[in-house]
Amino acid sequence: MKKLGARIVSRANRRLTVGLAAGILAASSLVGSVLGIIREGLLNSTYLKTYPTGIDAYTVAFLIPDFMFFILTSGALSVSFIPVFNERLIHGNKKSAWELSTSMVNLFAIATLIASILIIVLADPLVRYVVGPGLDESGRGLATAMMRVIAINPFLFAIATVLASMQQAVGRFVFFSLAPLFYNIGIIIGVLFFTNGINIFGVQLFDGGIMGVAFGVVLGSILNLAVVSIGLLGLGFDYRFKIYWKNRGLRKVLALLPARSLDQGIDYVNSIVETNLASRMAAGTIRAYQQASMLYMMPVNLIGVAISTAAFPKMTERLASGQPDLFRKELQSVMRIIIWLCLPVAVVAFFARGYVVSFIVRGGNSLIANLLGILVIAIVMRAVYHIIARSFYAQQDTRTPLYVSIFAIALNITLAILFTVVLNGGPSGLAWAQVIVAVVEITILCTIMGRRIPDLFDTKFMHGLGRMIGAVLLMGVVTYLSVIMLPLGAGDQSIFVALPKFLGITFLSFGAYLGLSKLFKLDEANPVVTKIKGGTVKILRAMFRQYKPPEGGNV
Repeated sequence: MKKLGARIVSRANRRLTVGLAAGILAASSLVGSVLGIIREGLLNSTYLKTYPTGIDAYTVAFLIPDFMFFILTSGALSVSFIPVFNERLIHGNKKSAWELSTSMVNLFAIATLIASILIIVLADPLVRYVVGPGLDESGRGLATAMMRVIAINPFLFAIATVLASMQQAVGRFVFFSLAPLFYNIGIIIGVLFFTNGINIFGVQLFDGGIMGVAFGVVLGSILNLAVVSIGLLGLGFDYRFKIYWKNRGLRKVLALLPARSLDQGIDYVNSIVETNLASRMAAGTIRAYQQASMLYMMPVNLIGVAISTAAFPKMTERLASGQPDLFRKELQSVMRIIIWLCLPVAVVAFFARGYVVSFIVRGGNSLIANLLGILVIAIVMRAVYHIIARSFYAQQDTRTPLYVSIFAIALNITLAILFTVVLNGGPSGLAWAQVIVAVVEITILCTIMGRRIPDLFDTKFMHGLGRMIGAVLLMGVVTYLSVIMLPLGAGDQSIFVALPKFLGITFLSFGAYLGLSKLFKLDEANPVVTKIKGGTVKILRAMFRQYKPPEGGNV
């Protein structure tokens, strides 16, 4: 059994191609999205209608711990660390690579541990004055208590992120992609079991309720770290409880890190401002906006983040080995694939938003559906952002995306306050501000990168983009008619009724889009069509081999 386990781990930890890595990341993101829907459905069915203040407090409790994680670690580390780490491995300097890795683990563990302690100490004023000033007294008390529990997350996630970045750099994606699934599983366990309280050896830690979900979050973080750690087996990582300050790679990462960390942190400041504004609206608004944002970010993570994460290490290798032309071609190819996949998803999400919301809120929720209908406009821009930003990071330029982010977040906050406070636009004002900023930010980044890389947005690329838009507009007609043919009735509260209708709409829409893509000669459709044809032929051959004519009959 041990040998079998070792063989499985060894095969899972082998280096993957970009295509296979993107497939694994997309598949894990899809499973993660399903688990996320289950998690949110359980939370909503338990608390959304019966205890809206409590569910708002739960949402607020995450903001500061997540902010500290994003500003100190998160994507900031991976995009700053991977190019430098790869540089050392390509030139055969493993000693420097391991010194860099062990230094990053220790440095970020210390930094986030200090941050976690500060969050525990300052939780009350942070909730009262920064993230939840509009909550009532009981809501603020609950948010403070849950924030103190969740405060350990930055520490656990920081270590996991360094370990995951090492694996990404060498083309290992399996355990790195599986880890977030266990984070969701931990929260689901919290909803199902910890809400009844936790009793250890006769000692009652707490009485239960929504506080149990906070302990489930911590369990999920521990499971996430444990799974990521398995991906280190066979890598040869030489850990030392030491920070190698003289390591040139460490100095280079630390020089690149502040700009990207500020970029991540400033981006999250926007979430804090949005939550602050939403807390002043009706009870449940914070949760509704968070739910709509989560649903619209699912395809962004499934497509944009997964493909960009898989492509990024190879892109850094292209530049490190002096192949800028191949870098340009790969960037073009990845952008086209992301756009081609995201366009139909955005259209289906817009027309079928009522079905999507019904998966996480029994009977649906008009506020979440309306917010989602606005936010889906930004799906393509947000997905493309991840690969275009990484093109700057691959060039070891973290400052340009930072400057653009500072402008974008300032614009977002200004528009959010204008639309909600001055114009009384309510939650919809928050959504429109985000859409406008997504368009502005991606336009600026693409313009700058287009000037750096001649012919990045050449005639061929723009013609392809035009054909994609034509195909998706015609597909939109099919989607609209499908929604009319398969309406979501007032009595369709069960997921077992809504899901088949949604799948039918999706199948008809994507079938039409695939056919139109072939008609418009879009290369992105060819691999899908080839696989469908191959699968159909295999099925027909299998049926033919198994078919036995009746006795005395002819074939």
